[in-house]
Amino acid sequence: ISLVGQLQLLSSTVTILAVPSPSLTATLARGGNFPAAAVPLVALGTQGGTIDIVDVSANAIAASFSVHNGMVRGLRWLGNSRLVSFSYSQVNEKSGGYINRLVVTCARSGLNKMFRVLQKPERAPIRALRASSSGRYLLILFRDAPVEVWAMTKTPIMLRSLALPFTVLEWTLPTVPRPAQNGPSRDRTAVASDVASTPTVASSSDSKAVNSDGSQDESSESFAFALVNGALGVFEVHGRRIRDFRPKWPSSSFVLSEGLITAMAYRLPHVVMGDRSGNIRWWDVTTGHSSSFSTHREGIRRIKFSPVVAGDRSRGRVAVLFYDNTFSVFDLDSQDPLANSHLQPQFPGTLVLELDWLPLRTDRNDPLILCIAGADSSFRLVEVNTNDKKISYGPQSRTIKERFRPMPICSPILLPTPHALALRMILQLGVKPSWFNTCSTTLEKRPHLIPGTASYTGDLRSYMIDLPPLGDTVVPEMLLKVLEPYRKEGCILDDERAKLYAKVVNKGCAARFAFAAAIFGESSEALFWLQLPRALNYVINKLVNKSPQKALVSAATSGLDDTALLKRITSKERSMPGTGKKDSLSQGQLRLMAFEQEELWETANERIPWHEKLEGEEAIQNRVHELVSIGNLEAAVSLLLSTPPESSYFYANALRAVALSSAVSKSLLELAVKVVAANMVRTDRSLSGTHLLCAVGRYQEACSQLQDAGCWTDAATLAATHLKGSDYSRVLQRWAEHTLRAEHNIWRALILYVGAGALQEALAALREAQQPDTAAMFILACREIHAERIADLGNSDDESSSLVKDKLPNLLPGLDPENEDVIAVGECYGEYQRKLVHLCMDSQPFSD
Repeated sequence: ISLVGQLQLLSSTVTILAVPSPSLTATLARGGNFPAAAVPLVALGTQGGTIDIVDVSANAIAASFSVHNGMVRGLRWLGNSRLVSFSYSQVNEKSGGYINRLVVTCARSGLNKMFRVLQKPERAPIRALRASSSGRYLLILFRDAPVEVWAMTKTPIMLRSLALPFTVLEWTLPTVPRPAQNGPSRDRTAVASDVASTPTVASSSDSKAVNSDGSQDESSESFAFALVNGALGVFEVHGRRIRDFRPKWPSSSFVLSEGLITAMAYRLPHVVMGDRSGNIRWWDVTTGHSSSFSTHREGIRRIKFSPVVAGDRSRGRVAVLFYDNTFSVFDLDSQDPLANSHLQPQFPGTLVLELDWLPLRTDRNDPLILCIAGADSSFRLVEVNTNDKKISYGPQSRTIKERFRPMPICSPILLPTPHALALRMILQLGVKPSWFNTCSTTLEKRPHLIPGTASYTGDLRSYMIDLPPLGDTVVPEMLLKVLEPYRKEGCILDDERAKLYAKVVNKGCAARFAFAAAIFGESSEALFWLQLPRALNYVINKLVNKSPQKALVSAATSGLDDTALLKRITSKERSMPGTGKKDSLSQGQLRLMAFEQEELWETANERIPWHEKLEGEEAIQNRVHELVSIGNLEAAVSLLLSTPPESSYFYANALRAVALSSAVSKSLLELAVKVVAANMVRTDRSLSGTHLLCAVGRYQEACSQLQDAGCWTDAATLAATHLKGSDYSRVLQRWAEHTLRAEHNIWRALILYVGAGALQEALAALREAQQPDTAAMFILACREIHAERIADLGNSDDESSSLVKDKLPNLLPGLDPENEDVIAVGECYGEYQRKLVHLCMDSQPFSD
């Protein structure tokens, strides 16, 4: 076995895996008579309700669809372009009813379409789905309820229900094309048994009647099943009819399983079964021949036939997944399948949740590819090389073309968790760029590749920029020793990201923290660190009664530069010449972190033209709301008075127009009264009270009403326009509490806390989130920014600067070294460092 692909960064914990294996009768979803080709895609259902489509050719997630509100409990392909999935939720524990949700998802457009929508909860939840290879039929298995058979047309139709005590059901796999069928599309769908070497064996559709012109009736498909009492059977579905396949039963020597049959695979002519005692049996439905053996393992959960192409002389190999989350591969052609099996020693400690074969073989010499979904939320592609005599595992010399594009080696996220945390800490504390051992950061050009070159034996702490002011000073050297094997290979950071690190390493600790967060995919945290210097400077400027605009020009400029670097860190694109000063990231993501009065006011002014382009009453109300928020009462009154009398909003608009006009001028008030007196109608709106409060200058109460109504951004915009000092800070602080407790967005909440001057509350939020390293880095960043501000004022000679300098030492009362919380953070960070060192020492680095 050889690992040829792995994905770790999935959207949520994987719960189900599905591989498309369309038969020759599966036509394209958009119509036409061409068969649906096998595609290099794998669908993963997750615990968060999303479906991730993995492109195995690129070893990357090609698309991610949000389909369900809860866990995806079942997932199947319908042909090669549609997916059917289900989830369910329990209404309440007393009644015990369930709401089953069935959705068909188009993999091309991402459109979701529900079917079988019922008005009331059901007694039984769905337990499994089984889709035929053509994608035409679907079996819905319920817990203690009849099985439903559906025709998956454009609008799915229920054909009938089967009230039998089924334990397992499996459709027949696609048939292999005969040698005469050498078209490219048919070759790609070759996933079935050897019909060329067994002339008496026919496919499910071959066993039906043949038309007078010799053409094959391809509209019927069959599925095998097992009942609770151990009885077996095969049904075929032809249109709306379901009838007994009438197979040739096995001989009397075929002893039924003592335990329940828990797994089954069906590819004509063979049915392979596994029970909860670990026994495997197979049965030829055309000859009645049968055989069995015991795996001496726990119960069997899944059995999957390996793909077979024309020319294979094999009954087939099966991958068997056991209830202990391990798997084996058995060759059913060998005299002793157990002796020629493979019992998964390649992945120690990895629990396998689901597995299936990838049906992309085009030649009998092609290796088999096994898709594995792990309990660690990983997706792996495992290559199994075979020959006619035995099954062999591991990379072998072959001449077939490479099917998988290589992935970049330099990916810190793929390191063992303790080593990844160690690298994150080293990046945060600051290491010299030459440590990365890449072509752009060192002149040694990877000396470990030169035979006889000695390794570095000096003090590794010399690679650090400065000794850390928090935590144990010995820890960085120990972490550098742990990371030394990766450094020698030059695979910690690629050359492009090492260059970016060299640019930000001397720009302060906040820039380093942002780089470390971006490297590990924490974009929200990276944006927080980029905004932190501006937020603290804003608070300092506000406290010393200076205009923030002039003092923040340089900070804003550096923020744009850091944002551009962040964009390059988190993307694989190289920098392009001629890009503008304001890129999409600085205008988009950083504005999500807006906290200054000028920024909120400017953003509100930009939203007004958007509403002007919309039509309807709701658009007008939004425009009025924005105009009042930015203080343009004249335009708001004019817009309100233009409401036609027949409008349901006229009465509320008239009332607000009169109140707002009284706050502008007497002449405007007289005009508004005249218009309203001529046209009086009824209606009201929940935000009207806010506008009346604004008309009489009660802006603090208006902001509270908006926040009570959940309009947090509107409240902040209104406060930015009309409130100053502690009143504005209270609005920001309440917004931060909501963002932290209700939205669980800690990084947005932290920047709001800092903007409100509530540094102690920000530190408490980090401690409550149990992030000792981030809390310590927050203290370091605040102190560094504060020290830089004092140094800047110290270089100035005017009297105002000296007065301000006397105030600055007291501007961080919640973060002074004597504070109990700060002391506790330092002690906790030191303990965290020591535990991380022990974990790193116990974890071995990855090696080829």
